[in-house]
Amino acid sequence: MAQKTQLQQFYIPEEQSIYLLSHDDAKKLKDWVALCAAQLRQLGYEDIQLIGKGAYGFVFSGRLPGTGVGGPEHVFKFTRINLPRHLQDRLEDEAYILEQVRHPRVPRLISYQRANNQPILVMERAAGLNLEEVSLRDGRLKPRLVMRIADQLADILRNLRRENGPAGRPIVHGDIKPSNLVFDASTENIALIDWGSSVFAQLDANQQFITANVMELMSDNVQQTNARLGDVYFIGDEQLNGGLSSPRFDEQGAAGTLYALASAQSCRFGHRAIPATSLGLPMEFARMLDGMLSPDPDTRRQAGDYYLREMPRMARTVMIDLPERPVTAQVPVWVRASDQEIDTVVYSSRKSFLREEGAPETLNDVNDVQLDRYYKNFMQGMGETEKAFLAAVSRLGRYPVEGGLAVRWETDGVYIDTSLNLHDPALKSAFVQAVNNMVYLAQAIYRKGIFKSCLFNARNTLHIDRDEPDQPFLVSPDMKLHYEVSAAPEVEDESRVHSYFEDGPDPEEFLVLPETIIRSLEALNNIHHTGMIIFEALPRHLKIHSHYRLLDPDQEPEFSRLLDEILSAVEQITGLGVSGFMKMPYKDTRFFPHIERLPERYYPRNPRTEQVST
Repeated sequence: MAQKTQLQQFYIPEEQSIYLLSHDDAKKLKDWVALCAAQLRQLGYEDIQLIGKGAYGFVFSGRLPGTGVGGPEHVFKFTRINLPRHLQDRLEDEAYILEQVRHPRVPRLISYQRANNQPILVMERAAGLNLEEVSLRDGRLKPRLVMRIADQLADILRNLRRENGPAGRPIVHGDIKPSNLVFDASTENIALIDWGSSVFAQLDANQQFITANVMELMSDNVQQTNARLGDVYFIGDEQLNGGLSSPRFDEQGAAGTLYALASAQSCRFGHRAIPATSLGLPMEFARMLDGMLSPDPDTRRQAGDYYLREMPRMARTVMIDLPERPVTAQVPVWVRASDQEIDTVVYSSRKSFLREEGAPETLNDVNDVQLDRYYKNFMQGMGETEKAFLAAVSRLGRYPVEGGLAVRWETDGVYIDTSLNLHDPALKSAFVQAVNNMVYLAQAIYRKGIFKSCLFNARNTLHIDRDEPDQPFLVSPDMKLHYEVSAAPEVEDESRVHSYFEDGPDPEEFLVLPETIIRSLEALNNIHHTGMIIFEALPRHLKIHSHYRLLDPDQEPEFSRLLDEILSAVEQITGLGVSGFMKMPYKDTRFFPHIERLPERYYPRNPRTEQVST
């Protein structure tokens, strides 16, 4: 592929919307995608679609001509061509390992090839949706389905432990998580995909070295891990901290995955506050899962052995899908269908108090894109429940939702203000479960502080470019801050309004806004509305994220004038960094006492009698 189309220093975190990119970067991305699709058309494929992207590349689907709509599809993985050679070579490693795996639940390698010096990995495509998408759509998976998935996953792990690789080494997938498991709803079968973190194991399940000869055992290489970092939301401590690769890594990925699917979370960290024993699973299975997630390594190993050994028996338990009572939201959730496309983005501030004082910086030597993005700059130094709370807030952003929340921890409990507007009624049940998980996790955090989060539509983000960092950001005449107007039931007492300025300046935000903008925001504060505005100033690019709903239509001329005033003062912004302001429509603070963990709740021993009684 032509050198001029390279993406320079460009990485999109999984959840980042294309609408947050500068015009230049968005164009580079679109050009890159078009170029990859053109390569596939040259190879003879049609119906080409981009189905995923990550730190190291893009994933497309396509089919060979003449196979018809129902014919077999293939998946294509491209590395970003601007990656260092050793990272590009990882695609060839992935192809080599995948070629060794023979299992009906693992889509097969078709070929590894280069087109114009661009490496491409071609695989079979598994039928269905990935389990993260299923989880976001359906919320907590039924206990019967969790057991079925657990049984199939155990079967895959047992297969990977067999002597597949060179010199009879087990294979470690290294990145087992819901989005890497494709679920076919018609058969309830799963397929394990994305072998980009896979390696041949250095240690066996008993932590003994796997070596071909005594010379290899004496070399220094056995002390250097060959492990690759999987998703830090799901991998276990040994893999995260650079331990030698072992089949135990995948046990930990499986445990985190099953726990997340059973609890409607997007990580493994919530198990102390929301244990597996509270999720309505069969008692034996729930206790085993909690054991696999235990902080004690011996308990984890024993529970992992039990899982692989006993899962076939547990899976034979006759289970039925019990009717469930509608989920009640712990805090208000408003549902209003929208005719506008929503690309939700979550911006959170005031996180620093969630870190433990004096927490060791243990991962500074690990150089990995994903670790920097998701962990070192975000969650390192936090306890498990604090990490789970932040992940729960991030999960809300996977839904078409706008609004904000403010959580205040005091000695007596937790005070939560929310304004959450969901724009797809079909997702209400799953969204309410995600909101409730956030509340339960907040209740299990014992410290004092304030956390705020805004959820906005990235499609409304304004982008302003400048050629040099010392030039002003100039707003074009046609730019407007988007807002909606809706009459509130009544104008609340002013003293109850959740103000922009209630908690003072945010210590984590470094952009100092000009006085003109601050005065306009103070004036806006006196008008009854809900919303937020965030300024994100980079050396050559300014993003203005906003979400506004005016609740006093009589004030619209003044409201609109103040928003225009804010925009016209943007050219006065001189610093770099982020500065954000949020306002709730009125105070409806909910109080929740602290908890240690949710109470035990198991699948009934005799589900048929339970079915009659409900």
